[in-house]
Amino acid sequence: MANFAVDVVERAPAERLAIVELARDGARREWSFGQVAATARELAAHLHHEHGVLRGETVLTLVGNQPAWVAAMVACFRQGYVVLPCNEQLRAKDLALRIAVGRPVVVVCDERNASVLAAAGWDGPTVWVAGGRALPRAAAPPPPADLAPLDPCLITFTSGTAGAPKAALHGQRYLAGQRVQAEHWLAPQPGDLVWCTAASGWSKSARNAFIAPWIRGAAALLHDARFDPAERLTLLARERVNVLCMAPTEYRVIAKRATLRPIASLRGLVAAGEPLNPEVLRAWQEATGLQIRDGYGQTETGQLTGTAPGEAVRAGSMGRPLPGIGLTIDDGELVVDPASVPTFFLRYLGDAPPPDGDSALWRTGDRVTRDEDGFVFFEGRTDDVIISAGYRIGPFEVESALVAHEAVAEAAVVAAPDEERGCVVRAVVVLRDGFAASGDLARALQDHVKQQTAPYKYPRRVDFVAELPKTASGKVRRALLREQG
Repeated sequence: MANFAVDVVERAPAERLAIVELARDGARREWSFGQVAATARELAAHLHHEHGVLRGETVLTLVGNQPAWVAAMVACFRQGYVVLPCNEQLRAKDLALRIAVGRPVVVVCDERNASVLAAAGWDGPTVWVAGGRALPRAAAPPPPADLAPLDPCLITFTSGTAGAPKAALHGQRYLAGQRVQAEHWLAPQPGDLVWCTAASGWSKSARNAFIAPWIRGAAALLHDARFDPAERLTLLARERVNVLCMAPTEYRVIAKRATLRPIASLRGLVAAGEPLNPEVLRAWQEATGLQIRDGYGQTETGQLTGTAPGEAVRAGSMGRPLPGIGLTIDDGELVVDPASVPTFFLRYLGDAPPPDGDSALWRTGDRVTRDEDGFVFFEGRTDDVIISAGYRIGPFEVESALVAHEAVAEAAVVAAPDEERGCVVRAVVVLRDGFAASGDLARALQDHVKQQTAPYKYPRRVDFVAELPKTASGKVRRALLREQG
């Protein structure tokens, strides 16, 4: 696959369904591959002729989950521009960081994001879009670029759970490399409809909103609206979605706050980002008859593991290494051989230290265990593991016990300093509607954890909050909770 835009988009049957668009205003539109290809070529012509963008230069996008964003991405892939997709939830300072590090020569922006773009200090060339509106016709598009695997392609920022976000630069190989997880984890069939709910701008969205589905001959659903648990179930049924890819937080919230029910079209459920609690896995399986197949990857690496279709899910496991991926465990930390990963990034941009290159091992910073069948189980970030009175306690097991209680909607577990034990387990809990915070409830939750797992792991502190602090991609900011504790 030398050029994704040509090989996957332009060579697809022009009439084949590529996108089902559910717009913010309630409109529903279908886009064929021919329409996507034409729109991307038109935008490529505009960037080339009107703004003089050169191969290797960066184009930043600030567009929601809509065809204009996809067309901008495809246009950049076609011409060898480096695309930096940004999430519409970013604040001005977050966007300013991305502009400073990515150094775009032009921005493709939805008109509704004009104020945050200005507040971020951008005063350079801007291509304004609104929904699927066509651009003014430019001259003929330039010929597509002849690309090599290590040519720069895509910038994605880490979520910043453990520090300042870092900009990872990926090569063109990142696009073709999605075939591995597309075949062995996401696994849509030709003609399927895939819904990856991740907002534009995040690593999972860049690869699973449309790249991986299209590689497999499937179509993509784009929903340009905020998350609503009940609405999501309605849309899944109405649009006859076949494969659903959601963040663990979304699966948890739907299980707790909506009425799960069978959805006849659904054939695959996948999740990645954080481990899923056994209670959530059980609720979805009982309602839909399907197991949620977890997977694992990083912004820098792309997808590394997954539970394959047809394999029985093991609660807490992120599956096994994808075919060809070299993973080892060193002193409890997951370690990767970059040479075995077709989606491994090229380097960091800005002030972040560079990786050691394909010949060195990549230390993920994630603590894991592996069972006799090769299934990998996440325990926590290396700095998330709690050492209390000599015991090593992974937060995930305690969090799983907490969310199994009827009163708990969400929970995060971190270390809190203690003079006698060094640290104690602190639980930060969001309650379900109908339950009120109290000392009695805190003690009930402590007793519940003692019954679910080893008693020494129970939270000696229980704090109730209205919501957990999270990154824009939905990951709990445990570092911030530790600071606040």
